[in-house]
Amino acid sequence: MLQQITRDKAERLKDFVYGASDGIITTFAVVAGVAGADLSPAIVLILGFANLLADGFSMASADYLGTETELEVEHRVRKRQALKSAMVTFAAFVVGGLVPLIPSILGFKHMFGSAIVATAIALFIVGALRASFVKKHFFRTAIETLLVGAVAATIAFFVGWFLKSIII
Repeated sequence: MLQQITRDKAERLKDFVYGASDGIITTFAVVAGVAGADLSPAIVLILGFANLLADGFSMASADYLGTETELEVEHRVRKRQALKSAMVTFAAFVVGGLVPLIPSILGFKHMFGSAIVATAIALFIVGALRASFVKKHFFRTAIETLLVGAVAATIAFFVGWFLKSIII
């Protein structure tokens, strides 16, 4: 049975799912693109952390501006609400986005395979968490989130592979 949640809590959940999903997916897309191009593990860390922090900040800023605009249109300017959204989005993006980089940070031998497993587990968990607040089965929301990440990673992998084949 679904709990009654306040609008504020629902917004934080939206920000968390949005930030964590995007952080996991975009960072893993960097890992997949580097793997597709068969570049060094050092490149994964350089591009991964650059993406993690710059994209996390960009996402948080866009969330802040979007939320602020929405609230102004509704004639309820609440900058604190927009700032909370931005902070939750940034934190979830960075924490989620670290997941695909952990195998590289720890120097795992099978870095890409380990990143695939870690990313899949993280996406499944974030997707399953959505089910706590929506009227869908946890497995369905988990699989939806996992599939979105898989498509993004596949695109990044093949872009890296293709560009390597024509550039290098």
